Amino acid sequence: MAIRFDRPVSSAARFSRRFAAFALVLCLAALIGHRFAGLATPYLVLILIVATGFSILAAVLAAAGLRSLWLTGAEGGHDALKALIFAALPLVIGGLAVERYFSMPVIYDVSTDPVSVPDWLKTPSADQIWLKRVPVTPEDREKQLEAYPELTGRRYDGAIDRVLEAVKKVARLNGIRITRAEGDSVPTRNPEDKPVAKPQAQSQSQAAADTAVPDAAPDVVPVPTPRPYDDDVAQLIRRANGVTLQGETRTLVLGLRFDVIIRLREEAETTFVDVRVASRYGPSDLGFSADIAEDYLKALDAELLGIAGS
Repeated sequence: MAIRFDRPVSSAARFSRRFAAFALVLCLAALIGHRFAGLATPYLVLILIVATGFSILAAVLAAAGLRSLWLTGAEGGHDALKALIFAALPLVIGGLAVERYFSMPVIYDVSTDPVSVPDWLKTPSADQIWLKRVPVTPEDREKQLEAYPELTGRRYDGAIDRVLEAVKKVARLNGIRITRAEGDSVPTRNPEDKPVAKPQAQSQSQAAADTAVPDAAPDVVPVPTPRPYDDDVAQLIRRANGVTLQGETRTLVLGLRFDVIIRLREEAETTFVDVRVASRYGPSDLGFSADIAEDYLKALDAELLGIAGS
């Protein structure tokens, strides 16, 4: 008489695959929606937390399924393996976020000048929804100094106009879109300097004179003079007040939004550059603000190679 052995089936392994597949689809949909479809960052964070939770549950069930396979030979090894593969992406994203949250200071705004922080030309505003945060305090600046001691401004030997061109070029190459500028354009004419309107009678007589055919060409032809609002005046204003550029950027994968301020000040024959980066959402930037500022300054050093100083 033949003996037939029926292998038990691990329900934990099967459910782990389903939970992991759901977590992976949820994670990918959130990332794509945030990067390309305008999903708000607070919703992205919430969905990633849910996806990470399902991934953890799937990993626990997969471990139980593998244990049953080892002890009793229960079916479900393939399901458990698939669950671990599906859950890898949400677990990696969640794990990196948790590691950065506890290893980095809980701040969302960093500056190369923590004492005289560059002011925003237009204060960034965004609906935080459930990611509430408070204004930056001097204590937060002290946390920044302790966490990122190498995040400092740069001094370059050269005129502010030369450095300004490099600053804008590096910003463009680093994906920083400049949205506002102060001191970087030719000033507009003062409304008080507009020519005074002529009386109506005088205007009519002048019009009649203009329509008349002149008897002879004038002996002296006036030479036009350049407007007082030219590039030379703009350069003088730059040297006196400096230049401030405000822009925005996004991270490559997650598409997180950050606001950037770049301030240039001419001191003697050198130009000092400060950078301020702030996360648009959340009470913590997970260290991304400092990474963006440091990457930008390193690229600027390379662009202005040979004239950088501290």
